[in-house]
This record gives sequence, C-alpha cells and structure tokens, in this order.
Amino acid sequence: MGWLALGVFVLAVAAVVLGGLGFRWDPFGLDRRRLDRAEASVAAATQQAAARTAEAEGQAGQVARLDAAVQSAVTLERATARSIQTARTADDSSLPLPADRADRLRDHDRELCRIAPDLVGCPAAPHPAGDGEPALRVASSSRRPDPG
Repeated sequence: MGWLALGVFVLAVAAVVLGGLGFRWDPFGLDRRRLDRAEASVAAATQQAAARTAEAEGQAGQVARLDAAVQSAVTLERATARSIQTARTADDSSLPLPADRADRLRDHDRELCRIAPDLVGCPAAPHPAGDGEPALRVASSSRRPDPG
C-alpha cells in the first residue's frame, strides 16, 4: 500500500510539474472541441453584428427618405394652399380664364414641379401624362365662361 501511494504521489507531482511547463495531455480532444465551439460562437456573433449594422444603416436611410418625403409633402401643401387662397380671393375667380390667371396657374405648376420634379405632368417626370386634356386653356373672347 505504501508503494502504491508513493507511485500516485510521484505521478501527481509529475503531472503538476509537466502542466506547469506547458505540457497538456488531452486524449479525447476536448480542448479542440472547445476551441471549435468558441470559433463557431465568434463567427455567429460576427454575423449577427453585421446583420444588426446593416439593419441600422437601412433604418437610417429609410428615416432620411421618409423625412424628405414628408418635407416635400409639407412644402407642396403650403404652396398649394397659397395658390388656392389666391384663386378664391381673386376678383376674376368666376370669369373666363384670362391670360394673367393662366399665368398664375402656370407659375404654380412650375413651382410644384420645382419642389417635386417626379410629379406626373412635370417635364422631368419619368412617366409624363399621356393624351389627356390640356393642362390650361386660355379663354378667348368668343368662348363661353369657364363654369369651374
């Protein structure tokens, strides 16, 4: 029994000394498995971080586009409200469309096209209006009054 205890003691001391010197004995490859799991975890975390970064960039771009669209809509509404108010209070609102009124409407159309060039009917529109009614008809002295 004494020799057995001495043998176990010597093996324990040898394992401690060799372990201190950097020698590792891993007959089942547990360290390699742990390393593989850690590397897989790091790869998954890296992919998740890249996905979150792409989501954040996409959301920031979406917010910027939404802000631009809202700002454009507000600007268009202001310009249209001014034009409507001017048209309603104009002394010629119930008369046939004279040249100065047509000019006012054309100016308003130009302003709308300047604010939002992608509107249908604007010169820069990707799909301009087709064969519809003309935008403005100037009244001549021989025509009847414009009902609307």
